[in-house]
Amino acid sequence: MSSAAAVVRVVSRRTVKPAAPRPRESIPLTSWDLSMLSADYIQKGLLFPPPPPCLLVVDHLAAALSTTLNTYYPVAGRFVTHNHPEPEGGCSVSIDCDGQGVQIVHAVADAVTVADLLPPDAHVPPLLHSFFPLGDAVNYDGHHLPLFVVQVTHLVDGVFLAFVYNHALSDGTAFWDFLNAWAEIARASCLAAPTSPPPLFNRWSPSPGDGAPVVLPYADLSELIERLQPPLLCERMLHFSSESLVALKERARQELLAAGDTAGAAALTRFQALSSLLWRCITRARRLPAEQQTMCRAAINNRGRLQPALPREYFGNSIYAISTEKVQASELVERGHGWAAAAVGRAVAAHTDADIRARVAAWEVKPIIYTARYFDPSGVMMGSSPRFDMYGCDFGWGKALAARSGKANKMDGKASLYPGREGGGSIDAEVVLTPHHMAALDDDLELWAAVTPDHTLPLLLNNNKP
Repeated sequence: MSSAAAVVRVVSRRTVKPAAPRPRESIPLTSWDLSMLSADYIQKGLLFPPPPPCLLVVDHLAAALSTTLNTYYPVAGRFVTHNHPEPEGGCSVSIDCDGQGVQIVHAVADAVTVADLLPPDAHVPPLLHSFFPLGDAVNYDGHHLPLFVVQVTHLVDGVFLAFVYNHALSDGTAFWDFLNAWAEIARASCLAAPTSPPPLFNRWSPSPGDGAPVVLPYADLSELIERLQPPLLCERMLHFSSESLVALKERARQELLAAGDTAGAAALTRFQALSSLLWRCITRARRLPAEQQTMCRAAINNRGRLQPALPREYFGNSIYAISTEKVQASELVERGHGWAAAAVGRAVAAHTDADIRARVAAWEVKPIIYTARYFDPSGVMMGSSPRFDMYGCDFGWGKALAARSGKANKMDGKASLYPGREGGGSIDAEVVLTPHHMAALDDDLELWAAVTPDHTLPLLLNNNKP
Protein backbone atom coordinates (compact mmCIF):
# COMPACT_ATOMS: atom_id res chain seq x y z
CA MET A 1 0.00 0.00 0.00
CA SER A 2 1.47 3.39 -0.96
CA SER A 3 1.68 6.15 1.61
CA ALA A 4 -0.73 8.23 -0.50
CA ALA A 5 -3.32 5.45 -0.40
CA ALA A 6 -3.01 5.28 3.39
CA VAL A 7 -4.10 8.87 3.99
CA VAL A 8 -7.04 9.23 6.35
CA ARG A 9 -9.42 11.99 5.21
CA VAL A 10 -11.49 13.81 7.83
CA VAL A 11 -15.01 14.34 6.47
CA SER A 12 -16.66 16.14 9.38
CA ARG A 13 -16.49 17.02 13.07
CA ARG A 14 -19.42 17.49 15.39
CA THR A 15 -19.84 18.38 19.04
CA VAL A 16 -22.13 16.11 21.02
CA LYS A 17 -23.68 17.37 24.24
CA PRO A 18 -25.89 15.71 26.86
CA ALA A 19 -29.43 15.33 25.53
CA ALA A 20 -30.98 16.85 28.66
CA PRO A 21 -29.78 19.97 30.50
CA ARG A 22 -28.79 19.67 34.16
CA PRO A 23 -27.55 22.05 36.86
CA ARG A 24 -23.90 23.05 36.57
CA GLU A 25 -21.67 21.05 38.90
CA SER A 26 -18.02 21.06 39.93
CA ILE A 27 -16.24 17.79 40.79
CA PRO A 28 -12.77 18.15 42.41
CA LEU A 29 -9.93 15.93 41.20
CA THR A 30 -8.21 13.72 43.78
CA SER A 31 -4.52 12.96 44.18
CA TRP A 32 -4.98 9.90 41.94
CA ASP A 33 -6.47 12.08 39.18
CA LEU A 34 -4.03 14.98 39.52
CA SER A 35 -0.98 12.74 39.23
CA MET A 36 -2.14 11.92 35.68
CA LEU A 37 -2.20 15.49 34.34
CA SER A 38 1.05 15.21 32.38
CA ALA A 39 0.29 11.75 30.95
CA ASP A 40 -1.25 11.13 27.54
CA TYR A 41 -4.95 10.66 26.90
CA ILE A 42 -6.07 7.03 26.83
CA GLN A 43 -6.14 5.82 23.19
CA LYS A 44 -8.01 2.60 22.59
CA GLY A 45 -9.87 1.43 19.50
CA LEU A 46 -12.10 -1.32 18.18
CA LEU A 47 -12.11 -2.66 14.63
CA PHE A 48 -15.56 -3.68 13.41
CA PRO A 49 -16.99 -5.46 10.37
CA PRO A 50 -18.98 -3.25 7.99
CA PRO A 51 -22.36 -2.11 9.36
CA PRO A 52 -25.53 -2.72 7.34
CA PRO A 53 -25.94 -0.19 4.50
CA CYS A 54 -29.10 1.22 6.08
CA LEU A 55 -27.28 2.25 9.26
CA LEU A 56 -25.98 5.83 9.32
CA VAL A 57 -23.15 5.03 11.69
CA VAL A 58 -22.11 8.53 12.77
CA ASP A 59 -25.70 9.67 13.38
CA HIS A 60 -26.43 6.40 15.19
CA LEU A 61 -23.41 6.77 17.48
CA ALA A 62 -23.96 10.48 18.09
CA ALA A 63 -27.58 10.02 19.17
CA ALA A 64 -26.66 7.23 21.59
CA LEU A 65 -23.67 9.19 22.91
CA SER A 66 -25.84 12.22 23.64
CA THR A 67 -28.17 10.03 25.70
CA THR A 68 -25.23 8.37 27.48
CA LEU A 69 -23.85 11.77 28.48
CA ASN A 70 -27.03 12.41 30.45
CA THR A 71 -25.69 9.85 32.92
CA TYR A 72 -21.95 10.29 32.32
CA TYR A 73 -22.17 14.07 32.33
CA PRO A 74 -18.59 14.71 33.66
CA VAL A 75 -17.24 13.31 30.37
CA ALA A 76 -18.83 16.30 28.59
CA GLY A 77 -17.12 18.82 30.90
CA ARG A 78 -13.76 20.59 31.02
CA PHE A 79 -11.04 21.01 33.63
CA VAL A 80 -10.73 24.24 35.57
CA THR A 81 -7.80 25.30 37.77
CA HIS A 82 -8.62 27.30 40.90
CA ASN A 83 -5.91 29.51 42.44
CA HIS A 84 -6.13 29.67 46.24
CA PRO A 85 -5.33 32.89 48.13
CA GLU A 86 -2.40 33.35 50.47
CA PRO A 87 -1.20 32.49 53.03
CA GLU A 88 -1.72 28.85 51.96
CA GLY A 89 -1.75 29.61 48.24
CA GLY A 90 -1.48 26.83 45.68
CA CYS A 91 -4.11 25.56 43.27
CA SER A 92 -6.66 22.81 42.78
CA VAL A 93 -8.32 21.34 39.68
CA SER A 94 -11.93 20.31 39.17
CA ILE A 95 -14.23 19.11 36.40
CA ASP A 96 -16.57 21.90 35.32
CA CYS A 97 -19.69 19.93 34.38
CA ASP A 98 -21.48 22.48 32.23
CA GLY A 99 -22.28 20.29 29.20
CA GLN A 100 -19.49 21.68 27.04
CA GLY A 101 -19.58 18.49 24.98
CA VAL A 102 -17.45 15.77 23.43
CA GLN A 103 -16.50 15.40 19.79
CA ILE A 104 -17.14 12.88 17.03
CA VAL A 105 -14.79 12.94 14.03
CA HIS A 106 -15.93 11.23 10.84
CA ALA A 107 -13.11 10.06 8.58
CA VAL A 108 -12.56 7.85 5.55
CA ALA A 109 -9.58 5.67 4.66
CA ASP A 110 -10.37 5.02 1.01
CA ALA A 111 -7.87 2.25 0.29
CA VAL A 112 -7.39 0.65 3.71
CA THR A 113 -8.85 -2.77 4.41
CA VAL A 114 -9.36 -4.73 7.60
CA ALA A 115 -6.57 -7.07 6.48
CA ASP A 116 -4.18 -4.08 6.29
CA LEU A 117 -4.72 -3.46 10.00
CA LEU A 118 -4.44 -7.14 10.98
CA PRO A 119 -1.31 -8.42 9.20
CA PRO A 120 -0.55 -12.14 9.61
CA ASP A 121 2.83 -11.47 11.28
CA ALA A 122 0.99 -9.73 14.17
CA HIS A 123 3.12 -6.58 13.94
CA VAL A 124 0.89 -3.54 14.40
CA PRO A 125 1.11 -1.23 11.36
CA PRO A 126 2.03 2.42 12.17
CA LEU A 127 -0.88 3.42 9.91
CA LEU A 128 -3.20 2.61 12.80
CA HIS A 129 -1.96 5.62 14.77
CA SER A 130 -3.41 8.00 12.17
CA PHE A 131 -6.91 6.83 13.17
CA PHE A 132 -6.59 8.47 16.59
CA PRO A 133 -7.29 12.21 17.02
CA LEU A 134 -5.57 14.43 19.62
CA GLY A 135 -2.39 12.46 18.98
CA ASP A 136 -0.10 14.65 21.10
CA ALA A 137 -2.54 15.79 23.79
CA VAL A 138 -1.79 15.33 27.49
CA ASN A 139 -4.46 15.24 30.16
CA TYR A 140 -3.78 18.81 31.30
CA ASP A 141 -5.10 19.91 27.90
CA GLY A 142 -8.57 18.98 29.14
CA HIS A 143 -8.74 22.60 30.27
CA HIS A 144 -9.49 23.55 26.65
CA LEU A 145 -9.89 20.27 24.72
CA PRO A 146 -12.81 17.82 24.97
CA LEU A 147 -12.30 15.12 27.57
CA PHE A 148 -13.48 12.54 25.05
CA VAL A 149 -13.16 12.34 21.27
CA VAL A 150 -14.15 9.42 19.06
CA GLN A 151 -13.03 9.09 15.45
CA VAL A 152 -15.18 6.93 13.19
CA THR A 153 -13.04 5.83 10.24
CA HIS A 154 -14.73 4.00 7.38
CA LEU A 155 -12.48 1.46 5.67
CA VAL A 156 -13.05 -0.43 2.44
CA ASP A 157 -14.59 -3.33 4.36
CA GLY A 158 -15.04 -2.21 7.95
CA VAL A 159 -15.13 0.58 10.51
CA PHE A 160 -12.54 1.54 13.10
CA LEU A 161 -13.73 3.37 16.22
CA ALA A 162 -10.86 5.22 17.94
CA PHE A 163 -11.61 6.41 21.47
CA VAL A 164 -9.44 9.18 22.94
CA TYR A 165 -10.24 9.79 26.60
CA ASN A 166 -8.72 12.00 29.29
CA HIS A 167 -6.96 9.78 31.84
CA ALA A 168 -7.23 12.37 34.62
CA LEU A 169 -11.01 11.97 34.34
CA SER A 170 -10.89 8.28 35.26
CA ASP A 171 -8.97 5.04 34.95
CA GLY A 172 -9.51 2.17 32.53
CA THR A 173 -12.17 0.48 34.68
CA ALA A 174 -14.46 3.53 34.52
CA PHE A 175 -13.49 4.24 30.90
CA TRP A 176 -14.64 0.83 29.66
CA ASP A 177 -17.79 1.04 31.80
CA PHE A 178 -18.59 4.30 30.00
CA LEU A 179 -17.96 2.78 26.56
CA ASN A 180 -20.10 -0.27 27.35
CA ALA A 181 -22.94 1.92 28.63
CA TRP A 182 -22.79 3.88 25.37
CA ALA A 183 -22.73 0.68 23.31
CA GLU A 184 -25.68 -0.71 25.26
CA ILE A 185 -27.74 2.40 24.48
CA ALA A 186 -26.65 2.33 20.83
CA ARG A 187 -27.94 -1.20 20.30
CA ALA A 188 -31.04 -0.75 22.49
CA SER A 189 -33.27 -0.17 19.49
CA CYS A 190 -32.88 -3.79 18.45
CA LEU A 191 -32.07 -5.39 21.79
CA ALA A 192 -33.07 -4.91 25.43
CA ALA A 193 -33.11 -1.61 27.31
CA PRO A 194 -29.90 -0.55 29.12
CA THR A 195 -29.31 -2.31 32.44
CA SER A 196 -25.83 -1.10 33.45
CA PRO A 197 -25.50 0.14 37.05
CA PRO A 198 -25.10 3.92 37.28
CA PRO A 199 -21.63 5.40 37.87
CA LEU A 200 -20.72 7.05 41.19
CA PHE A 201 -19.18 10.48 40.63
CA ASN A 202 -18.46 11.57 44.21
CA ARG A 203 -14.68 11.69 44.38
CA TRP A 204 -13.07 9.83 47.28
CA SER A 205 -9.60 9.91 48.79
CA PRO A 206 -8.33 8.07 51.89
CA SER A 207 -6.96 11.32 53.33
CA PRO A 208 -8.91 13.57 55.76
CA GLY A 209 -11.36 15.94 54.15
CA ASP A 210 -13.11 13.33 52.01
CA GLY A 211 -14.37 14.98 48.81
CA ALA A 212 -12.58 18.29 49.43
CA PRO A 213 -10.32 19.71 46.70
CA VAL A 214 -6.70 18.59 46.83
CA VAL A 215 -4.63 21.78 46.93
CA LEU A 216 -1.27 21.53 45.15
CA PRO A 217 1.58 23.74 46.40
CA TYR A 218 2.14 25.36 43.00
CA ALA A 219 1.20 28.77 41.66
CA ASP A 220 1.26 27.68 38.02
CA LEU A 221 0.43 24.04 37.34
CA SER A 222 1.31 24.33 33.64
CA GLU A 223 5.03 24.54 34.55
CA LEU A 224 4.90 20.91 35.71
CA ILE A 225 3.52 19.59 32.41
CA GLU A 226 6.01 17.84 30.14
CA ARG A 227 5.50 16.77 26.54
CA LEU A 228 8.09 14.11 25.78
CA GLN A 229 8.50 12.38 22.43
CA PRO A 230 9.20 8.63 22.69
CA PRO A 231 11.85 6.97 20.53
CA LEU A 232 10.97 4.95 17.43
CA LEU A 233 8.98 1.96 18.64
CA CYS A 234 7.57 -1.29 17.24
CA GLU A 235 4.40 -3.02 18.43
CA ARG A 236 3.43 -6.65 18.29
CA MET A 237 0.26 -8.47 19.33
CA LEU A 238 0.79 -11.85 20.99
CA HIS A 239 -2.10 -14.25 21.54
CA PHE A 240 -2.27 -16.63 24.50
CA SER A 241 -5.11 -19.14 24.53
CA SER A 242 -6.68 -20.26 27.77
CA GLU A 243 -4.95 -23.64 27.39
CA SER A 244 -1.58 -21.99 26.85
CA LEU A 245 -2.00 -19.86 29.98
CA VAL A 246 -2.97 -22.92 32.05
CA ALA A 247 0.19 -24.67 30.85
CA LEU A 248 2.29 -21.58 31.55
CA LYS A 249 0.91 -21.33 35.07
CA GLU A 250 1.47 -25.05 35.68
CA ARG A 251 5.09 -24.80 34.53
CA ALA A 252 5.72 -21.99 37.00
CA ARG A 253 3.90 -23.90 39.75
CA GLN A 254 6.04 -27.00 39.28
CA GLU A 255 9.22 -24.90 39.40
CA LEU A 256 8.10 -23.31 42.67
CA LEU A 257 7.19 -26.67 44.21
CA ALA A 258 10.57 -28.05 43.19
CA ALA A 259 12.21 -25.07 44.91
CA GLY A 260 10.15 -25.63 48.08
CA ASP A 261 8.01 -22.50 47.69
CA THR A 262 4.62 -24.08 48.37
CA ALA A 263 3.04 -20.76 49.35
CA GLY A 264 4.12 -19.13 46.08
CA ALA A 265 2.85 -22.12 44.11
CA ALA A 266 -0.55 -22.05 45.85
CA ALA A 267 -1.05 -18.33 45.20
CA LEU A 268 -0.04 -18.43 41.54
CA THR A 269 -2.34 -16.81 38.93
CA ARG A 270 -2.39 -16.61 35.14
CA PHE A 271 -1.53 -12.93 35.35
CA GLN A 272 1.61 -13.71 37.34
CA ALA A 273 2.60 -16.45 34.92
CA LEU A 274 2.14 -14.26 31.83
CA SER A 275 3.62 -11.02 33.16
CA SER A 276 6.69 -12.83 34.48
CA LEU A 277 7.16 -14.55 31.13
CA LEU A 278 7.14 -11.20 29.34
CA TRP A 279 9.45 -9.69 31.96
CA ARG A 280 12.03 -12.45 31.45
CA CYS A 281 11.80 -12.49 27.66
CA ILE A 282 11.99 -8.71 27.27
CA THR A 283 14.96 -8.59 29.65
CA ARG A 284 16.69 -11.22 27.55
CA ALA A 285 15.89 -9.36 24.32
CA ARG A 286 17.44 -6.17 25.68
CA ARG A 287 20.72 -8.01 26.42
CA LEU A 288 21.14 -6.00 29.61
CA PRO A 289 24.48 -6.18 31.45
CA ALA A 290 24.46 -9.06 33.92
CA GLU A 291 24.55 -6.75 36.94
CA GLN A 292 21.87 -4.35 35.63
CA GLN A 293 18.88 -4.30 37.94
CA THR A 294 15.39 -4.76 36.54
CA MET A 295 11.86 -5.02 37.91
CA CYS A 296 8.35 -5.72 36.70
CA ARG A 297 5.67 -3.12 37.37
CA ALA A 298 1.91 -3.41 36.84
CA ALA A 299 -1.06 -1.05 37.01
CA ILE A 300 -3.42 -2.37 39.67
CA ASN A 301 -6.97 -1.46 40.69
CA ASN A 302 -7.29 -0.14 44.26
CA ARG A 303 -11.08 -0.44 44.55
CA GLY A 304 -11.38 -3.92 46.00
CA ARG A 305 -8.19 -3.64 48.07
CA LEU A 306 -9.38 -0.73 50.16
CA GLN A 307 -11.19 -1.37 53.46
CA PRO A 308 -14.02 -0.67 53.12
CA ALA A 309 -13.84 -1.27 49.38
CA LEU A 310 -14.64 1.43 46.87
CA PRO A 311 -17.73 0.45 44.86
CA ARG A 312 -17.07 -1.14 41.49
CA GLU A 313 -18.92 1.79 39.86
CA TYR A 314 -16.61 4.47 41.35
CA PHE A 315 -15.97 6.85 38.45
CA GLY A 316 -12.48 8.29 38.76
CA ASN A 317 -8.90 7.09 39.02
CA SER A 318 -8.17 4.47 41.63
CA ILE A 319 -5.02 2.76 40.40
CA TYR A 320 -1.38 2.48 41.40
CA ALA A 321 1.65 0.90 39.79
CA ILE A 322 3.04 -1.90 41.95
CA SER A 323 6.61 -3.17 41.58
CA THR A 324 8.49 -6.38 42.19
CA GLU A 325 11.75 -6.22 44.07
CA LYS A 326 14.73 -5.27 41.92
CA VAL A 327 16.80 -8.16 40.65
CA GLN A 328 19.91 -8.38 38.49
CA ALA A 329 19.18 -9.23 34.87
CA SER A 330 21.36 -12.35 34.95
CA GLU A 331 19.68 -13.54 38.15
CA LEU A 332 16.17 -13.03 36.69
CA VAL A 333 17.01 -15.27 33.75
CA GLU A 334 18.89 -17.88 35.78
CA ARG A 335 16.32 -18.21 38.58
CA GLY A 336 13.65 -19.27 36.15
CA HIS A 337 10.01 -18.60 35.36
CA GLY A 338 8.59 -19.84 38.65
CA TRP A 339 10.69 -17.48 40.76
CA ALA A 340 9.74 -14.49 38.54
CA ALA A 341 6.04 -15.38 38.76
CA ALA A 342 6.24 -15.59 42.55
CA ALA A 343 8.00 -12.20 42.64
CA VAL A 344 5.05 -10.67 40.79
CA GLY A 345 2.71 -12.43 43.23
CA ARG A 346 4.51 -10.96 46.24
CA ALA A 347 4.14 -7.46 44.77
CA VAL A 348 0.41 -7.96 44.27
CA ALA A 349 -0.08 -9.37 47.78
CA ALA A 350 1.79 -6.44 49.34
CA HIS A 351 -0.64 -3.92 47.83
CA THR A 352 -3.01 -3.70 50.78
CA ASP A 353 -5.31 -1.08 52.24
CA ALA A 354 -2.48 0.13 54.48
CA ASP A 355 -0.08 0.37 51.53
CA ILE A 356 -2.59 2.38 49.47
CA ARG A 357 -3.26 4.84 52.29
CA ALA A 358 0.46 5.25 52.98
CA ARG A 359 1.13 6.05 49.32
CA VAL A 360 -1.61 8.67 49.26
CA ALA A 361 -0.20 10.28 52.43
CA ALA A 362 3.30 10.34 50.93
CA TRP A 363 1.99 11.91 47.71
CA GLU A 364 0.22 14.66 49.63
CA VAL A 365 3.48 15.54 51.40
CA LYS A 366 5.32 15.66 48.07
CA PRO A 367 2.88 15.78 45.11
CA ILE A 368 4.19 14.31 41.87
CA ILE A 369 2.81 14.75 38.36
CA TYR A 370 3.95 11.58 36.61
CA THR A 371 5.59 11.71 33.16
CA ALA A 372 7.49 9.27 30.96
CA ARG A 373 10.64 10.27 32.88
CA TYR A 374 9.47 8.00 35.69
CA PHE A 375 9.54 4.93 33.45
CA ASP A 376 12.40 2.54 34.20
CA PRO A 377 14.20 1.83 30.88
CA SER A 378 15.47 -1.47 32.29
CA GLY A 379 12.11 -2.63 33.60
CA VAL A 380 8.80 -3.83 32.19
CA MET A 381 5.42 -2.17 32.74
CA MET A 382 2.15 -4.10 32.48
CA GLY A 383 -0.87 -1.96 31.61
CA SER A 384 -4.55 -2.28 30.68
CA SER A 385 -6.39 -5.43 31.82
CA PRO A 386 -7.91 -8.60 30.32
CA ARG A 387 -10.82 -7.98 32.72
CA PHE A 388 -11.99 -4.95 30.72
CA ASP A 389 -15.04 -5.88 28.67
CA MET A 390 -13.69 -4.66 25.34
CA TYR A 391 -15.59 -7.10 23.14
CA GLY A 392 -18.85 -6.37 24.93
CA CYS A 393 -18.89 -3.00 23.15
CA ASP A 394 -21.37 -3.97 20.43
CA PHE A 395 -22.81 -0.72 19.06
CA GLY A 396 -25.54 -2.43 17.09
CA TRP A 397 -23.89 -4.23 14.18
CA GLY A 398 -21.90 -6.99 15.85
CA LYS A 399 -18.87 -7.85 17.90
CA ALA A 400 -15.53 -6.18 17.20
CA LEU A 401 -12.92 -8.05 15.19
CA ALA A 402 -9.97 -6.73 17.20
CA ALA A 403 -8.96 -4.28 19.92
CA ARG A 404 -5.99 -2.00 19.29
CA SER A 405 -4.46 1.22 20.64
CA GLY A 406 -2.84 4.45 19.45
CA LYS A 407 0.65 5.75 20.09
CA ALA A 408 -0.11 7.26 23.53
CA ASN A 409 1.46 6.12 26.80
CA LYS A 410 3.96 3.82 25.10
CA MET A 411 7.62 3.23 25.70
CA ASP A 412 10.19 0.48 25.32
CA GLY A 413 9.12 -2.32 27.64
CA LYS A 414 5.40 -1.50 27.89
CA ALA A 415 3.01 -4.45 27.64
CA SER A 416 -0.78 -4.06 27.65
CA LEU A 417 -3.05 -7.02 28.31
CA TYR A 418 -6.40 -7.34 26.51
CA PRO A 419 -9.03 -10.07 26.64
CA GLY A 420 -8.77 -12.53 23.76
CA ARG A 421 -11.61 -12.24 21.28
CA GLU A 422 -12.69 -15.86 21.75
CA GLY A 423 -13.06 -15.34 25.52
CA GLY A 424 -12.63 -18.28 27.87
CA GLY A 425 -9.77 -16.63 29.73
CA SER A 426 -7.59 -16.07 26.66
CA ILE A 427 -5.38 -12.96 26.61
CA ASP A 428 -3.81 -10.79 23.92
CA ALA A 429 -0.62 -8.98 24.90
CA GLU A 430 0.41 -5.80 23.08
CA VAL A 431 4.19 -5.54 23.46
CA VAL A 432 6.07 -2.32 22.64
CA LEU A 433 9.84 -2.25 22.13
CA THR A 434 12.47 -0.43 20.12
CA PRO A 435 13.07 -2.05 16.70
CA HIS A 436 16.37 -3.57 17.86
CA HIS A 437 14.83 -5.12 20.96
CA MET A 438 11.77 -6.32 19.04
CA ALA A 439 13.99 -8.12 16.53
CA ALA A 440 15.66 -9.96 19.40
CA LEU A 441 12.31 -10.80 20.99
CA ASP A 442 11.17 -12.35 17.70
CA ASP A 443 13.89 -14.99 18.22
CA ASP A 444 13.05 -15.80 21.85
CA LEU A 445 12.23 -19.52 22.02
CA GLU A 446 10.69 -19.40 25.51
CA LEU A 447 8.22 -16.74 24.41
CA TRP A 448 7.15 -18.45 21.20
CA ALA A 449 6.69 -21.77 22.97
CA ALA A 450 3.87 -20.09 24.94
CA VAL A 451 2.34 -17.92 22.20
CA THR A 452 -0.71 -19.46 20.53
CA PRO A 453 -1.30 -19.05 16.78
CA ASP A 454 -4.48 -17.02 16.40
CA HIS A 455 -6.43 -19.37 14.14
CA THR A 456 -9.55 -17.20 14.41
CA LEU A 457 -7.95 -14.31 12.50
CA PRO A 458 -7.95 -15.85 8.98
CA LEU A 459 -11.54 -17.01 9.52
CA LEU A 460 -12.62 -13.51 10.57
CA LEU A 461 -10.92 -11.96 7.54
CA ASN A 462 -12.48 -14.46 5.17
CA ASN A 463 -15.93 -13.93 6.64
CA ASN A 464 -15.45 -10.18 6.34
CA LYS A 465 -14.84 -10.23 2.59
CA PRO A 466 -17.59 -8.56 0.56
